[in-house]
Amino acid sequence: MTFGLIAFAAEVGEPVPVKDVVADYTEDVARVLAYGYDFVHRAAPGTGLTDLAVEAGGQALAAAGVAARDVDLLVLAITDIAEYLYWDAAAAVAHRLGLSWAEAVLVDQGCAGGVTAFDTLAGRFATHLSYDTALVIGANRTTEAYWNRLDTHSLLFSDGAAAAVASRNATSLRWRTSYAETDGRYADFFRMDDGGGANPFGPGTPPPKVRDAWQIMEHFQYDSDRMAGFADEINDRTARAVHRACKQAGITEDELAWLLLLNDNPRVIAAQADLIGVPTSRTNIRGARQHGHFGAADHLFELGNLHASGELGLGDYVALATNGRGMHWACTILWS
Repeated sequence: MTFGLIAFAAEVGEPVPVKDVVADYTEDVARVLAYGYDFVHRAAPGTGLTDLAVEAGGQALAAAGVAARDVDLLVLAITDIAEYLYWDAAAAVAHRLGLSWAEAVLVDQGCAGGVTAFDTLAGRFATHLSYDTALVIGANRTTEAYWNRLDTHSLLFSDGAAAAVASRNATSLRWRTSYAETDGRYADFFRMDDGGGANPFGPGTPPPKVRDAWQIMEHFQYDSDRMAGFADEINDRTARAVHRACKQAGITEDELAWLLLLNDNPRVIAAQADLIGVPTSRTNIRGARQHGHFGAADHLFELGNLHASGELGLGDYVALATNGRGMHWACTILWS
C-alpha cells in the first residue's frame, strides 16, 4: 500500500518584519531578534484557523483538478486552539469545502501533527480500500489572548495553512514510510491550566495563558545543564526518528536529497541537520527564516514550495522530520 501527493496550496497571513513588531510582544528584544527570523505572518483580525484551512484546501483541490465529491478523506492537523471548544474543526472544514461523503479526521499533536498526519493517511488508505483521494491540511492560527507568538518559545509563530491532495494512484512524491514515538513525561509543557475539566473557566476570570519556556525551566529547577540536556534530547530524538524511518525505508541518510524540519530557528535546524548527516543547504533553513513557524503546517508549506521550485529531482528522497509538544517525534519519507 502506498500513495502520493499530486498538488499543493497554502494560505498565510500578511508578512511583517520581526524587527518592526518585536517590541510589541516582549521587552527582551535582543533575545528574540537573535533567533534569526526575518518575518512572521499574521492573519487579519476575525480570520480563524478553519478559514485558513478552507482556503488552502480549496486551492489544493482546484490545483489537482479534484472535485469535492471525489474526496474520500480529510485529515486536518492543528497546533493552536481552534475557534471554539467542544467543536470538531476537521468536520467544520470538510463541510465548508463541500466534502459531503468524506471521512474527517482531526490530528492534534502540536507541531508534530503535520508529519504524523501522513501515518493517518497511510493507515486509512491501507484499511479502506475504497479510498482513492484524500486532502491533508496543516493549520496554525495563533490565539494571542493565550499565546505570545514571539515570546513563548524559541520558535516565532506564524498564521497559515498548507494543504496537499493525496492519491492512491499518484506517481509523484510517493509515501515510503513513517515513524513516530512519544514521551509523555513532558505532556504538561505548554499546557493551559484553566478552561479544561480540571479547572473550568469561571465568571470574571481573565484570559488564561499557556505555560511557556519559563515553566519548562521551573520543571528542570532552573538548572542550566538539565535545560541544555532537554534541548539536546529534542534534537537527538528528532535525528533518531529520521534514522529509524530511513532504516524502515531501506535507505541511508546519505540518500536523502532533502530534509524538511520544523521552521525552527537556524541554530536548531543546523544542529538537527548535523546530527542527521544532511547539509543545511538541503534543508528548509531559508524558508524558516523568511516565514516563521506555521506549527503543524510547516512541512506541507515547505514541501509545496520545494515542489513548485523545480528543485525536486526524479527519484529524490525527502524526509519530513519533527518534534512537538506531548512530546512527539516523527519522520515521514517520500520518494519523488
